[in-house]
Amino acid sequence: MNLEGRKIIVNKSSKELSELLKSPENYKDFMPDGLQKFETRDNGFKFGLQGMPEIALKIDEVDEQKAVLKSASSSLDFTLTATLNPISENQTEVQMLFEGKFNPFIKMMVEKPLQNFINTLTDKIEAYK
Repeated sequence: MNLEGRKIIVNKSSKELSELLKSPENYKDFMPDGLQKFETRDNGFKFGLQGMPEIALKIDEVDEQKAVLKSASSSLDFTLTATLNPISENQTEVQMLFEGKFNPFIKMMVEKPLQNFINTLTDKIEAYK
């Protein structure tokens, strides 16, 4: 299952964004409003949203072209990638990409909430100062 967020322009360099995305505590700023729990870990974070199970993510790889988050649970196989495409010294095009391996039943249950989550992340990153 693949999902995509819309492409946005962020008024930060790709270097600034990659530095921001290396730090687990910064992800709290991008979470949806229904956030009920947020814990940082050594190389990632765990969060809980209203009406959804808690999700643990590890920061797998961050550079000036992308930030890759992977599921920290062995029962869920997915990655969430933010592509960082420099436009100018102070502007970067960002797009969220989700790739997960789910059975058809799970896919049917999670597809819409995941797309909403990606859309919210995109909106929060776009509005980030």
